[in-house]
Amino acid sequence: MPNHVGELQLNSNQQLRHLLTLEGLPQETLLQILDTAKQFVSVTNPDREVKKVPLLRGKSVFNLFFENSTRTRTTFEIAAKRLSADVINLDIQTSSTSKGESLLDTVDNLVAMQADIFVVRHKTTGAPIEIAKHLPSHVHVINAGDGTNQHPTQGLLDLFTMRHFKQDFSKLKVAIIGDIIHSRVAKSNIYGLSTLGCKDIRVIGPESLLPSDLDLQGVRVFHNIAKGIEGADVVMTLRIQKERMEQGQVPEGEEYFREWGLTPERMALADKKAIVMHPGPMNRGTEIASEVADGPQSVILKQVTFGIAVRMAVMSIVAGN
Repeated sequence: MPNHVGELQLNSNQQLRHLLTLEGLPQETLLQILDTAKQFVSVTNPDREVKKVPLLRGKSVFNLFFENSTRTRTTFEIAAKRLSADVINLDIQTSSTSKGESLLDTVDNLVAMQADIFVVRHKTTGAPIEIAKHLPSHVHVINAGDGTNQHPTQGLLDLFTMRHFKQDFSKLKVAIIGDIIHSRVAKSNIYGLSTLGCKDIRVIGPESLLPSDLDLQGVRVFHNIAKGIEGADVVMTLRIQKERMEQGQVPEGEEYFREWGLTPERMALADKKAIVMHPGPMNRGTEIASEVADGPQSVILKQVTFGIAVRMAVMSIVAGN
């Protein structure tokens, strides 16, 4: 992680000020977030009568989503409301950015409206970093996905899910299948897993969808799905991001599924107690079979639920609570 990003994320006391990337974040910071999220899981329990805590009462959280989102935007909104914050969802299509106003000018105006936390998703790599560099010290940024770079809260909720079901990262064998090169989720997971001591991280997919520098991060590359899945404790499959690639770069639909789809037969090669994960949105019959997505090893919906607690943890920590 470049020094300026590290200095942006952590204040002089090494406390989290912004969450922009998992690359280079200290292990203690990651564990603080995961431990805090564990405390918030009880708040998200459907049996709990009052699902709110007052940690962000009087604070304003602005959701700035310049790309489409269902799970991330909605769980951030729920998380902020569970912390008793006021939540403003900016409609980008009707905002002044659609009239030519610059991103930073828009942000300045929202700061003048007493924004405390910005949750930012942007198609441009580094956009949340530029916003964080521009802001006064009392305003915080959480990266909800930037280009093909990072998606740190998705990475954190995936790590939380793995720890919940598997506990010890140092003994985990994690297989990530599919479109790695365009996946900010995969990158955040790889950095987080590495920091938390996972020694067996596998990426599986066609050569055109695997970055050339993954070996520098201590990751094993497989071009054969059966060999890559063998004995894995966690199997995560990713969406093919057609919007970020040239037409014909990879086989599509049924052809892709035949070669790289996660089927019951392929899952049988993993450890018997392996869990199945997917960050969503899922394309059934392309990257994953319905029998696997809905099967007993799937924790895909638990990932979504845990996402609320993890995002509560991140917001409460950056706000100093």
